[in-house]
Amino acid sequence: MLIYIFYFFIAIVVVQLFYYLGVFGKFAFAKPQQIKPKNLPVSVIVCAKNEEENVKKYVPILAQQDYPDFEIVLIDDASSDETLEVFEEFEKEFSNIRLVKVENNEAFWGNKKYALTLGIKAAKKDYLLFTDADCFPSSKDWITSMTSHFTMNKTIVLGYGGYEKVERSFLNKIIRFETVLTAIQYFSWAKMGLPYMGVGRNLAYKKEEFFNVNGFIDHIQIRSGDDDLFINQAANKTNTTISYTPESFTYSKPKTTYKEWFTQKRRHISTAEHYKFFDKMQLGLFFISQLFFFLLVIVLLAFQFQWIAVLAILATRYTVVWTVIGFSAGKLKEKDIKIWFPVVEIALILTQINIFITNIFSKPVYWK
Repeated sequence: MLIYIFYFFIAIVVVQLFYYLGVFGKFAFAKPQQIKPKNLPVSVIVCAKNEEENVKKYVPILAQQDYPDFEIVLIDDASSDETLEVFEEFEKEFSNIRLVKVENNEAFWGNKKYALTLGIKAAKKDYLLFTDADCFPSSKDWITSMTSHFTMNKTIVLGYGGYEKVERSFLNKIIRFETVLTAIQYFSWAKMGLPYMGVGRNLAYKKEEFFNVNGFIDHIQIRSGDDDLFINQAANKTNTTISYTPESFTYSKPKTTYKEWFTQKRRHISTAEHYKFFDKMQLGLFFISQLFFFLLVIVLLAFQFQWIAVLAILATRYTVVWTVIGFSAGKLKEKDIKIWFPVVEIALILTQINIFITNIFSKPVYWK
């Protein structure tokens, strides 16, 4: 019996090496990108619901972008706090800010996609750049850097949305590792011509791409997925590219409690159930290979079966994975992640198992 477990262990490691070298290596070992300004007309779109404090801090940062032709479309999605009043003050202060007021609609109550659709239709520019109300760009060249990747054919640009670093917080290390690993995945598959998702914290596309797929209509009943489900439907190898220059990054404040982050990730993972079959398959296979890798290592070492070979394979796997994670984290300015990698990887897998089981018995809470 143990011999078959050993062979299965080898097969799992081969799968892992395929992902890390064959797929993720496409991003990890890619050459640095150069910023070549295009000065395209851009509408920066921010949708907010009860984000009074965040928009006070971050909208002025957006307004200070060093870019010749852009507007900021602020969407208030029927907030019950002072978000709308704050937006109205910004509209008076900055000439390039336009306000979209969304009232509760019985058919689309609490649906962010409905609010975003109104904002997209109100945008005056051909190129749309999205970020969230709790996000801020890493530099004044954020718009320049993201839009520099647009071409005649490349009309969707996937960017990186990271989280701020919190000192002496293990939870923060898990959050940032998960964010880096997710970015490695969608950047790598996009480079292979198989884009499957993007993040609304940092995403750009030409307005025509939105209307080519009739906006969010095919998944409007799914409360989440204004970013990843849209990209899963609209993106392909011809129209999609990526941006990983540091000037193009955005950052958000991370959750500070495990419960808050767990709730957030429940929403994200439940959305992936609606991806295309191939995308669900490759994501599922990657997670399963990670899980079985650790389970089989424990079993084989517990019985001391071929323990020298098992340790050699274990060392090979960690050397490869650590290298790929390290190069990728360096590109994303998250170098400290690689130091904690072995520990946070296990913590993340345990969390994902917990999320999967929890989502079976209860539905996650979405945008209200």
